[in-house]
Parts: sequence; structure tokens; C-alpha cells
Amino acid sequence: MDLPTAPVPASGFLVTHFLTVADQVRSREFYVGVLGGTALTSDSPCVIKLANSWVILNGGGGSTPDKPDVTLQPPSGTNQVSSFLNLRVADIQSCYDDWTAKGAEFITEPLDNHGWETRCYMRDPDGYIIEVGQASPKMIALLSQGG
Repeated sequence: MDLPTAPVPASGFLVTHFLTVADQVRSREFYVGVLGGTALTSDSPCVIKLANSWVILNGGGGSTPDKPDVTLQPPSGTNQVSSFLNLRVADIQSCYDDWTAKGAEFITEPLDNHGWETRCYMRDPDGYIIEVGQASPKMIALLSQGG
């Protein structure tokens, strides 16, 4: 499958993850420099191709006509979250070592999750949680059977 060079689908839809950030430059440096993304636009919004998906970074702000009564702001704390980015990887230890060397701050090292997967979590510069996980053979077998 050939992915487009920008998050504009030819048909159907694709999923992007929008993050409200305090500093677009700092966040862009993390998603490009640590995770290896490619910035398609630099700011307002900053669109980053990240592996086979996209992350959109933009500053906070007040309501707009299409979202009245809604304001956007980065997380106010780092220990309460309502969503997080989930990166599924082929080699979690390699990613953990590489991203740690590039400055990523992980909450823990990769840990086994009851034999289903190995996972760990890191924070981006605004405190967003990013799960990094590698499926175990047990999980791959289950998924290949359809559940």
C-alpha cells in the first residue's frame, strides 16, 4: 500500500492524532528527532508523518464557529490522562534503547504485560503519554484467528 505524502485520503478516511501543545518547535523536535517523523509543515499546525500515520501539533486556543464552547489546551498535569498515542513496534527493546539515547523519557523500561505484550510508556515534551508496545506470539496468534 502506498501512503500519501500528506494526510489527505484519496477515498474513505485515515486517522491522525491531534495534540494541543505549548511549544510547537519543541514538540516538532521530539516527534522528528526522537521518533523519526518527517515534518510536512513547520507550525500552525505542524503536520508530521510518523511511520504510517500522522500527528498534528498545534497551539491551544479558544472556540471556533465549528466547535463553539470548546477550547484547546495542553495537559495541565502529567499523571491524569484521558487518551494517549499508542505505537506498536516490531522490536521494543531496540526502540527503547534508540529513543532513550535520543532523549526520550520513559516511565519504566519495557515490561511484560501478562504474556500478551511487552510495553512501556514515555512522555512527550507536553506530558502526553505514548505507549510503546510489542505483541507477544500469544497475542499475534489470537489476532490472526480473529479474536
